[in-house]
Amino acid sequence: MASLMEMKEIFRNADAVCFDVDSTVIREEGIDELAKFCGVGDAVAEMTRRAMGGTVTFKAALTARLGLIRPSYEQVQKLISDKPPQLTPGIRELVSRLHQRGVQVFLVSGGFQSIVEHVASQLNIPTANIYANRLKFYFNGEYAGFDETQPTAESGGKGKVITHLKEQFHFKKVVMIGDGATDMEACPPADCFIGFGGNIVRKQVKEKAKWYITHFDELLKELEER
Repeated sequence: MASLMEMKEIFRNADAVCFDVDSTVIREEGIDELAKFCGVGDAVAEMTRRAMGGTVTFKAALTARLGLIRPSYEQVQKLISDKPPQLTPGIRELVSRLHQRGVQVFLVSGGFQSIVEHVASQLNIPTANIYANRLKFYFNGEYAGFDETQPTAESGGKGKVITHLKEQFHFKKVVMIGDGATDMEACPPADCFIGFGGNIVRKQVKEKAKWYITHFDELLKELEER
C-alpha cells in the first residue's frame, strides 16, 4: 500500500485522472434529482444511500431505482434544461490545470450519459472520455430500461473501465477521485484513490481512504507546489 507521500507523487505525475461525477464533480446525485423531478424523490434517495454504503449490488440498486422512476426521454431532457447539474466549487479550475499539464481527464460515472455529457461540455472534457450508464427509451420516448452491458452498470465496473484505459492508452499512473464505495473499490487497478467529501461524507470512504479531501483546492495546491 502506498503512503500518503507516495500517493501525492502519483497524483502529481499521473497520466490520467478519473473523476466520479455525482456528489464529486457535481454537487448532487443525478439519479436523486431525476427521481425528485419525476415525483419519487424520497424512496429513491433511501435506495441511493444503501447503494453508496455498499450494502446492495450497484446493478440491483440501479434496476430498482430506475424501475421506480421510469423516466421518459422528455423528462430527462427537461431536467437538464430546467435544473442543470451544479458544478462543485474548484472542479473547473482543477480540470483546466490538469489539461494544461497534458493529463487526460475522464468522467467515470454510475450516472447517466446524457447528464454526464452536459457536465463534460462545461469542463472541456471530450465525449469520448465519458464512461457512464445509458438509459434506453421506446420510440415514443417512454422508459425502456438501461444498457446493462455498460461496465459502469455493475459493482466493480469503474475498475473495469480503468483496466480498459490502461490497456488502450498504456497509461502508467491512473488516479481515481470520488465520494463513494464504487470509486474506492476501483483502486487497484487505479494506482491511487483520493476520497472526496466536499458534497457528502460517506463514512466508510472517509475511514478507509488514505488520502481524503473536502475541497478541490487541496489538489490544485499539490500541482502548484511542483
